[in-house]
Amino acid sequence: MRVQEGTVPMSIRVLVADDHEVVRTGLSSLLEDTEIEIVAQAAGGTEAVELAKSHQPDVVILDIRMPDGDGISALEAIHTALPETKVVVLSTYDNPTYIARAVAMGASDYVLKGSGREQLLTAIQNAVSGEGPSETSVMYAVAGTMNIRKKPISDEVPLTNRESQVLRHVALGLSNKEIGLSLGISVETVKEHVQNILRKISVSDRTQAAVWAVRKGFV
Repeated sequence: MRVQEGTVPMSIRVLVADDHEVVRTGLSSLLEDTEIEIVAQAAGGTEAVELAKSHQPDVVILDIRMPDGDGISALEAIHTALPETKVVVLSTYDNPTYIARAVAMGASDYVLKGSGREQLLTAIQNAVSGEGPSETSVMYAVAGTMNIRKKPISDEVPLTNRESQVLRHVALGLSNKEIGLSLGISVETVKEHVQNILRKISVSDRTQAAVWAVRKGFV
C-alpha cells in the first residue's frame, strides 16, 4: 500500500529482518492488535532485500548485524530498488557511527531493541507518514549533527561551513561514499573536501581529523 506524505494507511505492511528467531517472533507478538501487518520475515541481509522486492512492504524493520549481508548494505539495496519503502533500523547497538551510516543510507529511524512498544510503533507510523524521527529517537540528535552546516565560533577553526559539515561526517565514521549520499554530493567532491580539511587542520589522516573534531566540539 502506497500513501501520500503526511498520512498513515489503515494497514501498514511490514517486513521484519533479524537473524534471531526469538526477535522476529517477539516483534510479531508485540505488533499484534495494531494496524501493522507483518507480511514476511528474513533472517539475513540478502534475504531481506529479495523479500522486500517481492512483497514491496510499506516498512522494513531491519537489524544492523546479520549474516549473509549486513543491515547497512541491505538498507542501501532496499532504498535503491524500492525508494518508496521506508526502513526502520532496529538494533542493540547505540553506536553513533551505525546511526550516522543509517541516516546516510536513507533510514527513516533507528530504534534500540530495549525500547518500548510505543516507541517502535511511533517510529513505524512516522516513517510511513514521512514525519521523520521523533525528538526522543537516538537518530534525531545524530541526524541533526550531520545536517548542521556551520562552523563553531572560533578563530582556531579555518574551515568553510561545508568543510565543517564534512568533518562532522568523518568524525562519525562515515566513508566518502556515505558522506556523498548524506550530503547529495559526488564522491570526488567529498575527497576534495577531506583533503582540504586534512591540510587546513594539519593532520595526516581521517583518524587524526576525527580526534581533532571531537576536541574542537564538532560532534
